[in-house]
Amino acid sequence: MSNFSKVSVAPDVRTELHDKLSLTGAEVSINNLPAGAGVPFIHSHQKNEEIYVILSGKGKVIIDGESVILEAGDWVRISPAAKRQFFAADDTAMIFACIQVRENSLEGFTKDDAVIDA
Repeated sequence: MSNFSKVSVAPDVRTELHDKLSLTGAEVSINNLPAGAGVPFIHSHQKNEEIYVILSGKGKVIIDGESVILEAGDWVRISPAAKRQFFAADDTAMIFACIQVRENSLEGFTKDDAVIDA
């Protein structure tokens, strides 16, 4: 068995990578909102925080009633209980990735978890 997974993702409205990459600790999706479109629902989570990165375009997210302007290069972390909904700007599409992980589950990160092989 290989120690890695690789896939190519064609432009689509939403692509979930959990099964495609055999993820075991996170869910990752790529989302494409056409100009003027929005995610058609407001949602929150029970246990998972979400980290969003805006890959291209611009728009906004409404989090617990607060409007946050987004553009390419922005990163946003949203706690599980927060109610959220995303919208592309009227004049441009917005493509973003969402990384979903269990809140407070990180026990170490690169500095503490890395093993240097000489």
